[in-house]
Amino acid sequence: MTKTDLVNAIAEKAGLTKADAARALDAMMESITEGLKKDGKVTITGFCTFVAKKKEATTARNPRTGAVVPVPAKMAVTIKAGSKLKEALN
Repeated sequence: MTKTDLVNAIAEKAGLTKADAARALDAMMESITEGLKKDGKVTITGFCTFVAKKKEATTARNPRTGAVVPVPAKMAVTIKAGSKLKEALN
C-alpha cells in the first residue's frame, strides 16, 4: 500500500475529501516524528509502539574491494506491533 492508497482509504472510511485525508495523514506522521525526537517513544495503544534507538558508530567491509569503511553513529526507529494489530493479522 502506498501513501496515495492510504490517503484514499482514509478519505473513504472517514468520509473526508482526499485533501483533508492527506493533511490528516501528514499531521500524524509529523506528530510521530516530533514525539520520537522529543521523547524517543510514541505509543498508539493496541496498534504499535515506535521507539528511537541510538546505533553506535562501527565499521563495515566493502564486499567488492574488502576495504574497511567507517559507519557513523545514527538514530534508528524500531516498531513493535500492538495486541490489536497482531490479532487482526492472525
